[in-house]
Amino acid sequence: MSIKTFIDRPVLSCVLSVFIVLLGTIGLSRLPMEQFPEIAPPTVRVSATYTGANAETLQRSVIAPLEEAINGVEGINYMTSSANNNGQATVTIYFRQGTDPDMAAVNVQNRIAQAQGLLPAEVVQSGVNVCKSQNSTAKIVALYSPDDRYDQKFIFNYFKINIEPRLARVPGVGDITLFGSDYSLRIWLKPEKMAVHGLIPTDIEEVLAEQNLEIPTGTLGADGENTFQYALKYRGRYETEDEFRQLVIRSTPDGGVLRLGDVADVELGQLSYSVKNELSGHPGTNYMIAQMPGSNANELVEKIDKVIKSAAEELPEGLALVDLMSVKSFMDASISNVLHTLIEAVVLVILVVMLFLQNFRSSLIPGIAIIVSLVGTLAFLYFAGFSLNMLTLFALVLVIGTVVDDAIVVVEAVQSQFDAGEKSPHQATVKGMAGISRSLITTSLVFMAVFVPVCFIEGAVGIFYRQFGLTMAVAVLISTFNAMTLSPALCVLIMKPATILVNLPRHSMLTLTLSDVNINPLYPCFFSINGL
Repeated sequence: MSIKTFIDRPVLSCVLSVFIVLLGTIGLSRLPMEQFPEIAPPTVRVSATYTGANAETLQRSVIAPLEEAINGVEGINYMTSSANNNGQATVTIYFRQGTDPDMAAVNVQNRIAQAQGLLPAEVVQSGVNVCKSQNSTAKIVALYSPDDRYDQKFIFNYFKINIEPRLARVPGVGDITLFGSDYSLRIWLKPEKMAVHGLIPTDIEEVLAEQNLEIPTGTLGADGENTFQYALKYRGRYETEDEFRQLVIRSTPDGGVLRLGDVADVELGQLSYSVKNELSGHPGTNYMIAQMPGSNANELVEKIDKVIKSAAEELPEGLALVDLMSVKSFMDASISNVLHTLIEAVVLVILVVMLFLQNFRSSLIPGIAIIVSLVGTLAFLYFAGFSLNMLTLFALVLVIGTVVDDAIVVVEAVQSQFDAGEKSPHQATVKGMAGISRSLITTSLVFMAVFVPVCFIEGAVGIFYRQFGLTMAVAVLISTFNAMTLSPALCVLIMKPATILVNLPRHSMLTLTLSDVNINPLYPCFFSINGL
């Protein structure tokens, strides 16, 4: 299919451009919006709890077996580990760029399953948690008590029970990190009374393991000819502090009973006391909401705000929800500035084109070319899995001056044919395109050759600039396609040879084209008319 086909069939050229604009409009409505591209490598975090162990014990008994099992997992780049004296161990695994985070988490989970036989029984019983680590924090919110009516334990658990499940169901929420600790039954042993009765902490652990447990009780009359069948029940685990205080440790020589409350203080406290949260001097808890990769940050924050607003209306008196940080505020300001720059650049380019072409009809062609190229590039961003971020918008701003060049070259080539004496817009367009087609393609390929190699840079730098380079290259490619199809068709439909109206003594009025007029370069006000 030659260029003359699009010149002879302007409807076909217009339909192709309209199709590109429609695809771009659909892509714009579905593009995720972020501040910057996702450049953080896929990360999986493994956490384990060994109650009562110090950092050295955790290193030998928990972290070493886990690292040995995880090492060599598919796609791993490197890993780090940490342990503290509160019994918490964490192993963070970093994978190469491009690794599927879901598959990475599954592979790590399979490796840990093979190492469970090497871990202490207490660690296996409490569980080894494997989760994807989300680094893009979308929002930070605090729940606190302005009048100090509630303590940190109540506030944390209120959020954990009433608000966190609702936030976790919001589409696009990747992870929710809370700063605080769950309710936990704390048994504070009294060393002096333990020594009097000859007890050690292991004795208390055995009592808890024997009496505070859940076991199946079965049924009564299930295998006989009885008319009724009864499901046996028992109370199971204890729930209140007083029930734990009544646990029997052993009998005393005088015939009495030694209970847990006699040798320990039992209270409903926190699972860990390593974190203390306050907001402006009042007890509270903070939570960070991470954005799932590929989601729209603006839409995510708006949905989270709706959930928080609904939850704030249901808060008991004495609690308040406040925003501490939202990525939407900074992102809206940044993208708004870029969009203003984009609009200003488009307007300035069109005004400059009109200034130099001195023809409104001819200026329409470069203006339409800018719109088709920029909107069509948005379709590519969507299908390529990119996002609308600072880099892609910056690329669109820079490429405006380039995408308008092709259309201006086409208009200038057609105008030069009119100046040479061609009176037919169709023939002028055919002749003009015959002389510039190869040049348009060559210059576009050279421009693209500058930005395409950026896509082959590896690592975080390559991912950061890949969207920028491809956006520039694709915009120029669409501009070249537009210059070979739509712009020539518009030249045939819009452009006309310039005419001059001259009053003559013998004729009332005569219409002449510029090709019929010879203008004196020294005295532009004097001219001669060919044939007269």
